[in-house]
Amino acid sequence: MSSKHQSTGPRAKDHQPSTRESLPTLEANAEAIHFLNNLRYLSWDLHIMEQHTQEFIKLHILPTERKMSLVRQDDQLVMTRSVKEGEEVKTEVTFFPWSSTVGFVSEAANLLLLRVMAWRQLVPSNARFLALDTEGKLCYSTYQALGIQTIQVGHQEVDVFIVEQTVHSDEGIPGSCQFYLLSDGHLAKRIQVGSPGCCMITKMPILRDKDEIEPAPVFEKKPLVWEEDMELYSRFLGRKEELRVSHHSYLRQHPEAQALISDFLLFLLLRRPADVVTFAAEYFGPFAKRNPPTPALRSSNRPSPFRSLDPERPTD
Repeated sequence: MSSKHQSTGPRAKDHQPSTRESLPTLEANAEAIHFLNNLRYLSWDLHIMEQHTQEFIKLHILPTERKMSLVRQDDQLVMTRSVKEGEEVKTEVTFFPWSSTVGFVSEAANLLLLRVMAWRQLVPSNARFLALDTEGKLCYSTYQALGIQTIQVGHQEVDVFIVEQTVHSDEGIPGSCQFYLLSDGHLAKRIQVGSPGCCMITKMPILRDKDEIEPAPVFEKKPLVWEEDMELYSRFLGRKEELRVSHHSYLRQHPEAQALISDFLLFLLLRRPADVVTFAAEYFGPFAKRNPPTPALRSSNRPSPFRSLDPERPTD
């Protein structure tokens, strides 16, 4: 599963108060917004396989460029961070055991989760995930729904669902980002809490229609009149003749079977029992392999029809 999203639109806009007009202008192209310049690969269960992020901030005094890559290698996650400030470059490599990244939500997985939240208009309560802070340390992040708001996108007003993600760093202060999501999951606006700038789209995208699940078709069960179907009736006659020939062939090969059945029918007509099934079971019982052998003195096992000569003892 892969997710690749690179911005080809205009540069991100910075909204700054008038009191900051005397300060150096913050010029940021599309690469300044890291989630618009990412190459990511995820597994189907949102496990990070590979991710490359580049953030570029150009200042007149000190331009800054940050690069970070996450690559899974066997049973560990390798993170490479590179920070370039002016001409100075600092690079560090960190290894995380794969078992310690259970529940880790990368930026790629975060984008997919935000889209699902926008589709459902619902944020799971008390949900905590692992994330990376600005220093590349593992910490936990939370999500919170801020409701629905109407914003201006180009010449059109649209309703957006706002989700705030907070990364709780163990060493620094928590950092929060607010994501303004369209009904189909498109990211319309992003604000980093505490920052004077924001990023938003300037052209309304084509919204994806909701998938309407059609009910499964119901096929009424029609009665099968096989006698009127020429093919089925032909099969029936063919099978009937096949069984008739097979039965006659078997009886010719085993004449004792026909003699046994004839004896039973003759015995049945002579006795004429009321319960034919029980009579047949008693008749064919001695032929069963699992039936215990009949004792030689079978009559001695029968109860005597006469009363016992021993006087009955009174019971207490």
